[in-house]
Amino acid sequence: MEVKTMKKLLTNTDSRRNKFNERFNRSVRYYFNKNDITNRNNGESRVNPKGSDDPLRQADNRVSNNFHQLLVDQEAGYLATVPPSVDVEDDGLNDQIKMTLGDNFGLRLNQLVVDAANAGVAWAHYWVDESDQFRYGIVPPDQITPIYSSDLDRKLLALRRTYSQLDPETGKYYKVHEYWTDTDCTFFKSEKSDYTDLEALPGRFNVYDMTTNADLGAGNVMPHDFGRIPFIAFPKNKYRRPELYKYKGLIDVYDDVYNGFVNDVDDIQQVILVLTNYGGTDLAEFMKALKKDHAIKMDSMGTGDKSGVDKLTIDIPVEARKTLLEATKADIFVHGQGIDPTKFEATNASGTAIKMLYSHLELKAANTQAYFTDALNELVRAIMRWSMASDPDGRKIEQTWTRASIHNNLEEAQTISQIAQYSSDEAIAKANPIVEDWQQELRDRQDDIVKHDGYDNPDALNDVDGEDDDET
Repeated sequence: MEVKTMKKLLTNTDSRRNKFNERFNRSVRYYFNKNDITNRNNGESRVNPKGSDDPLRQADNRVSNNFHQLLVDQEAGYLATVPPSVDVEDDGLNDQIKMTLGDNFGLRLNQLVVDAANAGVAWAHYWVDESDQFRYGIVPPDQITPIYSSDLDRKLLALRRTYSQLDPETGKYYKVHEYWTDTDCTFFKSEKSDYTDLEALPGRFNVYDMTTNADLGAGNVMPHDFGRIPFIAFPKNKYRRPELYKYKGLIDVYDDVYNGFVNDVDDIQQVILVLTNYGGTDLAEFMKALKKDHAIKMDSMGTGDKSGVDKLTIDIPVEARKTLLEATKADIFVHGQGIDPTKFEATNASGTAIKMLYSHLELKAANTQAYFTDALNELVRAIMRWSMASDPDGRKIEQTWTRASIHNNLEEAQTISQIAQYSSDEAIAKANPIVEDWQQELRDRQDDIVKHDGYDNPDALNDVDGEDDDET
């Protein structure tokens, strides 16, 4: 791509990119407990009982309540603590996929859920390293601007990735702009926001002429042979809408009422005295007499005189605020489809009661799983194409997701025991509450059968006396 064309593309996608990043950055601020209530304090929760110039309302406490992180981490922990198992109906290929996804697959999936909740969509990028090993990583959502087709298929036509990089020679940061297609990636750089200094980023790769094997020098284009853009979107929902905007207004209301309550408690400790016809000369004399003699001199003006000392007090509507805080908190968890930890009562530990407790969270997690399943299938197919597996695009992929929640294992085990004779070993292994890897459980079960019956070959489990019977 030419510099002129890239400059036009960057300019045309900036508006959409900036709008997306603004929403994402706001979600991240709330995730790190930097709600709007703390904007005056640069995102820091701070108690400030003397922060206002108003003599009656001196307190200006700004404490942020971290509901957003709680709701996001609840879903991430519930959905991705135990990574889903992948079955492509080939044990050898299953093991290779599991090894390629790596031991930290669960942590990466957890990060994808958090990113998708904050941005509306998370992104994974895959590549093949110098040792010909398949690799993948999580790309921050604010770096990615996808370009889709306008038809119903919404095919990913190209992708812009923009991020900052430090120049070790100048000590200054510049922007790197990557333009990905299904055949290559082109690299550019700029420092100015209007891209007037945009230029190709040379020195990234050496270009070779495959016919002559000649080194043509450093270039800014990196070809690849994936046959598609090696980025995978993990959407949170149909509209790729961040979770925060389901309940942001409720969090802001809770912060406002909560901090107003704290301010009133601080302000009520300040006693303001109103002096009528005080007989002294100044307030310093008044305070000195009050402290020393515990008495003050007042001038009387005769009949109907109102000379004296009165106090200004602040009335706090405790019940009204308490009711509003409780109602707002309940609405936050309803709209956020989460579980209020303070409402968790373990008095009824039946399976039905536990399922009811998790019903809203399960609904949200199931919706996320539906979108993540397609994305994870795409990643698995990329691994199969790299490993030269047969029919990687048409092969059936089965994913088994496990929820990280409180279970009544006894009830589940009893249910499995009752239906065991009517179910396959695979179904029992998948439903077993104490089994984490159902595929390994099946292998172990087969090994136990072989050892128990004294055979080295499970296929030989038949009538060993058959030969003697034939001779008879």
